[in-house]
Amino acid sequence: MRIDLPEGKDPIGYVWGEMVPEIGTAASKFSLAVYAHSTLGLREFEAARLRIAQINGCVFCLDWRTERDGQKVEEGFLDAVSQWRTTDAFDDRTRLAAEYAERYALAHHELDDEFWARMSARYSQREIVELSMSIGSWLAFGRLNHVLGIDSVCVLPHP
Repeated sequence: MRIDLPEGKDPIGYVWGEMVPEIGTAASKFSLAVYAHSTLGLREFEAARLRIAQINGCVFCLDWRTERDGQKVEEGFLDAVSQWRTTDAFDDRTRLAAEYAERYALAHHELDDEFWARMSARYSQREIVELSMSIGSWLAFGRLNHVLGIDSVCVLPHP
């Protein structure tokens, strides 16, 4: 951990809530909103989220599986995300979500017209914005937690 914690303090609560409450509380609400209000399919959501977790190296994010209505992605989904280009486990939208997450994180200047044509053929404008905001949240907060060394004790933040 790269932040000194007072004795007995929860690392996430302290960093996100006490150290910079005006920023941390807003960030926490944004992070929570991505999970609470997403309209994306669970597999698409998780493919993008887990690809960002792989890129960020966030310990908690790699281990976490989003649950909706008692459903989670199947065992082995993380491995399929690693092989999003060739896996038979993904439909076009799920594969595209993983691709978008990777390119968003590693090559956002290379999101060309061909890519956007494929996105627009499979996702509505609203879904593209939602996926973009979700990826931005995971990229920023996963990296923040990893860089500060608190990703091994992370839980989803609560406002």
